[in-house]
Amino acid sequence: MISTAIRLARVGSASELAAAVLMGLGYPCVMLAALLPNLWFFAAAGAVTYVADWYLHQKNSYLINRLSKVRAGLAIRFLLRQLLLVLLLAREGSADQPLFYAAVACFLLFYGLQAPQGALATLIRLRRTMPVVTRNIDLNAVRIPDAPPQALLNRSAEKMLHLDIPAMAGVIAAVASGRNVVGYAGAAVTLGLGLLYTVALVPHLRRKRRAPATGAVLKAVGTWLREYQPTVALYFSGSDDSAYQVNMWLETMEQVAGRPVIIMRERALVQKLQPTSVPILCVPGGQHLMAMDLSSIRVTLYPANVGKNIHMLRVPTMKHVFIGHGDSDKLASVNPFSKVYDEVWTAGRAGRDRYALADVGVRDEDVVEVGRPQLAPIRTWTGTPGNPIPTVLYAPTWEGWDKNPGNTSLLLAGENIMRRLLNAPRPVRVIYKPHPFTGLVDKKAKAVDERLRKMVAAANAERAAEPRWAKEITAARPSHASARAELTRVEARIAQLAAPGRKGGDEAEESRVSLADPHRLAEIKRLRAEWNDAYWRSFGWWEHKVVTGAEPKLYDCFNEADGMVSDISSVVSDFIASGKPYAVTDSAGLGAEEFKRQNTAVRAGVILSNDAVQLDELLAAVADPAADPLAGERKLLKRYLLGPDEPTSIERFNTAVRALAAKAEARNEAVAQRLAGERIGELDQEAEGAGAEPVDAALDTVAEKGAEEAAAAR
Repeated sequence: MISTAIRLARVGSASELAAAVLMGLGYPCVMLAALLPNLWFFAAAGAVTYVADWYLHQKNSYLINRLSKVRAGLAIRFLLRQLLLVLLLAREGSADQPLFYAAVACFLLFYGLQAPQGALATLIRLRRTMPVVTRNIDLNAVRIPDAPPQALLNRSAEKMLHLDIPAMAGVIAAVASGRNVVGYAGAAVTLGLGLLYTVALVPHLRRKRRAPATGAVLKAVGTWLREYQPTVALYFSGSDDSAYQVNMWLETMEQVAGRPVIIMRERALVQKLQPTSVPILCVPGGQHLMAMDLSSIRVTLYPANVGKNIHMLRVPTMKHVFIGHGDSDKLASVNPFSKVYDEVWTAGRAGRDRYALADVGVRDEDVVEVGRPQLAPIRTWTGTPGNPIPTVLYAPTWEGWDKNPGNTSLLLAGENIMRRLLNAPRPVRVIYKPHPFTGLVDKKAKAVDERLRKMVAAANAERAAEPRWAKEITAARPSHASARAELTRVEARIAQLAAPGRKGGDEAEESRVSLADPHRLAEIKRLRAEWNDAYWRSFGWWEHKVVTGAEPKLYDCFNEADGMVSDISSVVSDFIASGKPYAVTDSAGLGAEEFKRQNTAVRAGVILSNDAVQLDELLAAVADPAADPLAGERKLLKRYLLGPDEPTSIERFNTAVRALAAKAEARNEAVAQRLAGERIGELDQEAEGAGAEPVDAALDTVAEKGAEEAAAAR
């Protein structure tokens, strides 16, 4: 019942739900206390609203956002409480007393101070906002001052409003004690603190405290681009939850042939990227991006099909490649939008055949098989479980935008799968790793996810109480405690290294200090390996686990598991690299043969119906290689899906980069000759002043000629 209430209220925990209930009841109680009047009831109810409100803000509760949408935002709630105190004074018979007028005057003046304070805080933030956010790019050509103290700007409106507490407490104490001086003192403290807070913001408006002007920053970026001359770009735009689509390509970009750069469009995503040595240039404004000189870039890689890709696709001097963020039999892997790119790179032959069967306009000669460089960390199966009991990973995908029942096993089969794994006759350990988008579209999926987590917790409690595990649990306690202590130490060191510069810097300051340090990055990589090892040692090999968040990574879970249950997604294709047994759920009820016909990646796996009765086949194969009839088929399927083991995937990837870069060079030289030496894509200043149409027409002509030449070359 509590979990249902948490879900309906859109809060994250029982404590948030309790705070929401207290705040919801607190304000009516404050109003009732003012009308009665009852001073102590008013004080108690008011204190509850303060504490509940503060707690929900600390938790970034979704409820706070909803309240602002229904005209019950933060400022309104504080103003309401102040008005009710004035009402209390009137009901107490103090309407003609000096304290009453002092309280009214205090709240009016305090309310008046909030406008300049809010305006100053907003103006400082705006003047600290640069047109770009960078990492590993030297911007010393412009002076970027230190950020203002976070104590002044972080949650500034909330902090300002809470300065009314001295006045509220002073007036209540004055009424209770009959000493008006206490109320006057409280009002003076509130107004003094509010004025002091406002004045403290003023120095940070000075020119030397501001971020450099837009023109100066863009000029510095342009200088860096001319000096660095990037040749390969990874271009990305996406939602706040999509940073993993870039993170999966970071190591590949560090090894790519040429001079790499990552170009992004959303500021919030930069903070979510893992440490890397590759230069990162985030340009939120389309006009700024299109004005940059990117003529040295020969190959641009796109992990996602999004609308903002057009801002790079319009550049004719570079070749454009869709690389995706996973290789699977989902419809997203044969998106018709893919035909806008010069080439589409797939892991293996399966990707090529997938486009041919879909017939969405992607020509076979434009498909290049490059393997999956990201799969290098996945270890090949030895044939025997890594622990005394096998580990099975359940990694369902999310429900998808179209809510197709075949997208995820969670809705129809999730609980059956988990129940059969947890109650298997021969014990196994379950690692449950849900997709980060679970519940984004269908709240039923989120509800099932919560039930599965509870099932895992309950199974752990039962296993801990069983006598056959008691000896193992007792013996392992010291080592588990040691591993947890090591985790804490490593996490603290990683946090220290991952955020260069002083604590409390804003994105402008971080752009200044976030330069690639090979020694720092090497230590972070080493520490992450230590963290991963300590993580798996911090709990028992018999203990089920729910894994969420960025760490441990999915591939770390692959290495820990002896088998996997999943859905149609790139997770299955990637897991095949391990050679381990796997099962895939036919959630749409197509039947095993039709399911295999439509989905290549499942042809060497156990096909599960929604009741998951076939799980025994998987568990038998995981426990004993002799009971694994699909091992040979998995080897053949691995080559078909992911390509050969030799040459390595990164070698094939770089070969494709060099080949396409050569095509771009040849194309640019030929077009430059036809245009009598004019730079490709350079806007004619006179034409730009006269209007956009002639420029666009010229660019279209260049693009058409380039396309004709490329077709002739093929």
